[in-house]
Amino acid sequence: MERSLVFIKPDAMQRGLAGEIISRLESKGLKIVAMKMLRMDKALAQRHYAVHKDKPFFNELVDFVTSGPVIVMVLQDDDAVKVIRQTMGETDPAKALPGTIRGDFGGDVSHNLIHGSDSVENAGSEIALFFSAKEIVDPFIEF
Repeated sequence: MERSLVFIKPDAMQRGLAGEIISRLESKGLKIVAMKMLRMDKALAQRHYAVHKDKPFFNELVDFVTSGPVIVMVLQDDDAVKVIRQTMGETDPAKALPGTIRGDFGGDVSHNLIHGSDSVENAGSEIALFFSAKEIVDPFIEF
């Protein structure tokens, strides 16, 4: 089982797309094992996007993701990273296929609605930024 971090960005929250995005992810068989809404502070955003710290868009990215609330989730499935990335679509919504989240709703490369971990390795470190082990629930426990 793989786990991946996903967050619904401020532009999607402002446009009321959170439910649609979550629904699309769940319809692909992904299980939500952790979820919360928060307003990311600058320090957390900088840690999350540290791989981009030397790129010209870094400050704009940090400013954008801290501009409003986000919904942060841990999703689980056999191929979670791959399934999420396919469901999101290309980073640039202009290049994303119709039927993907970004292809159907994305604005531009800076306002592309959703973040998903790009590898299993990165998913582990990204999840640890937002969730403790106690906050992640096993969805396969019978009720």
